[in-house]
Amino acid sequence: MQGTVSSFDPADRSGKLLTDEGMPMEFGAATLAEHIRHLRVGQRVFVETDGDTITGIKIWN
Repeated sequence: MQGTVSSFDPADRSGKLLTDEGMPMEFGAATLAEHIRHLRVGQRVFVETDGDTITGIKIWN
């Protein structure tokens, strides 16, 4: 699944995104790929889920 970052808190590395299907989702630092240090609002990402829970986020190229 793919989505767009709608908010990101660099202090605790958590945030929110909107999937391409229009579903808003929240994520925590544990879901970010190792190489991600910062996300900006509007950035495209790949989202891995387990039902309604985000299990992984990778940067869209």
